[in-house]
Parts: sequence; C-alpha cells; structure tokens
Amino acid sequence: MLQNTAEIPEVIETTLSESDWMERKILHEKRVGHLISDYLDARSRQQKQPVMDFLFEYYAFRPSALRRWSPGLGIGMEYTDASALPEISEFKLQDGIAYLDNKLFPEKRVRSLKWILGMLKNTQNSRPSFGCFGMHEWAMVYKLENDDVRHAQVPLRMEPGDLAEFVESRPLVCTHFDAYRFFTPDAVPLNKFELSRDVFSDMEQPGCIHSNMDLYKWAFKLYPWISSDIILEAFELACEARTIDMKASPYDLLDHGLEPIKIETEEGRRQYQEAQQLIFEKGKPVRDKLIGEYERVLAFVAS
Repeated sequence: MLQNTAEIPEVIETTLSESDWMERKILHEKRVGHLISDYLDARSRQQKQPVMDFLFEYYAFRPSALRRWSPGLGIGMEYTDASALPEISEFKLQDGIAYLDNKLFPEKRVRSLKWILGMLKNTQNSRPSFGCFGMHEWAMVYKLENDDVRHAQVPLRMEPGDLAEFVESRPLVCTHFDAYRFFTPDAVPLNKFELSRDVFSDMEQPGCIHSNMDLYKWAFKLYPWISSDIILEAFELACEARTIDMKASPYDLLDHGLEPIKIETEEGRRQYQEAQQLIFEKGKPVRDKLIGEYERVLAFVAS
C-alpha cells in the first residue's frame, strides 16, 4: 500500500516527470510483451517451450513481475493520479512525488547482497573459459534410464549407449555448481572440478553460459530496488543463453524450432564456442551494470 511521509528524503537523486516515467513504463511493458506473448499463449494451451519454461520455472520470477516496471532506488516520479503508479508496495508518496524508500529495504537481506556483489565482482575479474562445449546437459542424462531423464517428453538425438560413449570421449570441465548438481551419479566423478555451494563464488567464470544466464536471477533478486530496464536486459541475455544451451543439448528440439548445435562434431564445437564467446561479450556490460546497482543499493541501505 502507498503511504505518505513527512518529507522527501535524500534518497531521491532524480525526479521524472509524469509523462517521462509513463513513457518508460509503457515501453518496458511492450518489450516484455514482445518477448513472452508467444510463451504465454503456448502455456495457456499446455504446450511446452524449453527456453521460456526454464526461465520462468527454474528462476521463479513470474511473467507479471517481469512486466511490472520499477524506476529503482533514487528516482522520484511526479504523479497526478496515484492509481496510475506501478503497483509496488515499497512506494511512498509526498507532495505529488512517488519514490522507493530505502528504509523499507529488509535489513536481513544486506548480508546476501554483499555476498552476491562479491561473487559478481569475482566472476567479472576471472579469466573466461570456453572449453566446456555445453557438456553439462549431456552429463545430466549420462547412463540414465529413459524414465529418469529430466525432459523425458523430448526425444534424445542419440541412443543411450552412443550418448554415454560420447560423454566418456570428452573431458567434463563444468565450473557452475547449479549445473553440476544435476549431473547423474555416474557423471559426477568424470568432472574435472568437485563443485559445491562452498566454492560457488570461487569457481564462477564469465565464459560460462549458465553464469551469464544467472545474471537474470541476480538482477530480479533486487526488484524493485533497481531499474526494471536492467532486469529486462538480463532477461534478454538469459533468453539467448538458454537457447544456445538447448541447441547444444542432447535433446531433439527441432519441433520447437531449435536447430541443434552438434557438439559431437568438430564443426558443432566450433559453433558452440563462437556462441559462448558472444554471450560472454554481451554479458560483461550487464554484469558491470549489476555490480554498479548492487553497490548503489548497498550504499543506500547499509549505511
């Protein structure tokens, strides 16, 4: 619920006119609609979409939340009708200005923010590696019975025996724990690195497809305290990264419009590495922005 206060605190650094923030809000909603309208239509008909299903089910940030626009901390918004403001409970009102009040930020979250900021900085400063070739998805189905495969409704591109032989022919060098934890028991000892939550931050590196995909998670965790523009930018990157992830997987996704990147061939590995390097380049400015936003929010809420 919107609340009134006695005075506008120093947290407001910039004030947007009503026409300005409404234009930004409408543009944001249109961009989100363009990205997810097909997904929502498919979901209404109980149809699976391997890219978008993952982004909304694994990351658990609802489409309605992604569509909702926030200016972020430090931005005031002029208004004449409070009912036209974004539906954000952390807003306060004063003399025709709406803003996010830093005093409403949960103190218990500060420690988590500091950990995430440290992890993001560590990842950005680490040397990228491009030698995994997306083998993590293959390790997740290695020596599994068909009924145990995570996406059992989608056919594999190889027979189980051939798939196992291919996995055994390639080094597993996954550095991302949240992919590694889904490896089959037989695949875990094949990985070069023994990963855990305790070494998560130390092992993250910016060439990793999943590390760049996770920028979306680290962005929406700060909603509504950072600009939704940054969250949407991270979501767009995650869409592209997840598409590459699925194309390089052992699943046959041609019926979903995903032409495979056949990492079982030299040409496929070349294609994957080129795509991975492109995601790395696109991820750098997004991670930089997130680092800046985390530092900014912490400056407001941890003082």
